[in-house]
Amino acid sequence: MNYRPYNFWDRSNNDKEEDKQDNGEQSVILYVEDNPGNRILIQRILNAEGYSVIFAENAYQALTIAETETFNLILMDINLPDIDGYTLTARLRNYPRLQNVPIIALTANVMKGDRERSLEAGCDGYIQKPVDVDALPQQIEYYLQR
Repeated sequence: MNYRPYNFWDRSNNDKEEDKQDNGEQSVILYVEDNPGNRILIQRILNAEGYSVIFAENAYQALTIAETETFNLILMDINLPDIDGYTLTARLRNYPRLQNVPIIALTANVMKGDRERSLEAGCDGYIQKPVDVDALPQQIEYYLQR
């Protein structure tokens, strides 16, 4: 497998230069995920569609990145090691500059009520793991267009 370690501060890890926004800029997605395998999979899918991906491996990294970086969408794992995704989503919603940034729960929590709990925490949408690699790009585009 030809994989290079991803530095979440470096946005140059893109395999495709195709722009996804009308203004000619590439859409940037913050993916909050502690599992390296999930990060690799999502990065490959999204890079192939022309998106740039920034990673946060835990809630504290996500909060730091949210203070300094600009992105168009956040994919939020719910089961994080330090602060759960519900709490992190609520905290991120307190950042004025993130009020209009869609936050999408990307989680293996698929029990009855998990979707509703994600939406109550401030998520704009909910995508179940394991992800459908064919449907994910369309799901991302849907939330970016809202």
